[in-house]
Amino acid sequence: MTTTTAPATSLPADWRDLLALTKPRVMVLVVFTALCGMLAAPVPIHPILGFTAILCTTLGAGAAGALNQWYEADIDSKMKRTQGRPLPAGRMDRQSALHFGVGLACFSLVLMYFAINLAATLILAASILFYVFIYTIWLKRRTPQNIVIGGAAGAFPPMIGWAAATGDITLLPILLFGIIFLWTPPHFWALALFVKTDYANAGVPMLPVVAGERTTRTQIGLYTLPMVAAAILPWPLGLLGPIYGVSALVLNAVFLALAVRVALRTSAPGDAMKPEKQLFKYSIFYLFLIFGALVADRWFA
Repeated sequence: MTTTTAPATSLPADWRDLLALTKPRVMVLVVFTALCGMLAAPVPIHPILGFTAILCTTLGAGAAGALNQWYEADIDSKMKRTQGRPLPAGRMDRQSALHFGVGLACFSLVLMYFAINLAATLILAASILFYVFIYTIWLKRRTPQNIVIGGAAGAFPPMIGWAAATGDITLLPILLFGIIFLWTPPHFWALALFVKTDYANAGVPMLPVVAGERTTRTQIGLYTLPMVAAAILPWPLGLLGPIYGVSALVLNAVFLALAVRVALRTSAPGDAMKPEKQLFKYSIFYLFLIFGALVADRWFA
């Protein structure tokens, strides 16, 4: 008597898997900074148009996340923190993820163009293309500078919000872009320090993997300095008032203190890397608070 084993089958994907493809946790920061850029603009936007612009930004960010996971399914399967995603977990095939991401991107751009304006559409398109082609496909597997250059992809949202309201770009949204661009390396390198084994197993040349902890800690400290300068600069330039200025001084002082602790610290075997985790967690709250201060200054000063 012989027995046969039924072939393994993938679990069917559902709406939660489609949502997971969009990287909703990352999207929260994207949507928030885009909204802040819109609210800080000197020209008011109709609430319906404002909602549409934020919706388009959300869908565009989700599309970029889906295409990132489509391309990096092999990497995600080797990393503990990403093995549960729909593609490595076998709940969805790569072609479906590709179609979903492309369709979402096209819809977001078409809607942004016809409902809002060309400037916001072009910046949204640049953010999607930069994240997918420059960061995901070109940089991430090739250079430890992937986060440095690729950070531009996540810095576009406040410019999108501003352009949606005004139809153009001025110095303040450029500085907002610069804050996020310079914030990205210390934020992600702090994370990379305590998940570097994951990146090493997946063959991703993150800075701690290829250059070591000491170099990474130093770079975190060095990149924090221009970030602090960019974050404070709108106040002395007269672009924002004292509500933002005082908030920026306090928030950046805390960020700098945490970054210095990370930069000067020597880890030991079995070290829990608490300063790195503290910096990573604070960096998320920092971005929410600094952009919240921006809106408060514009509306209540």
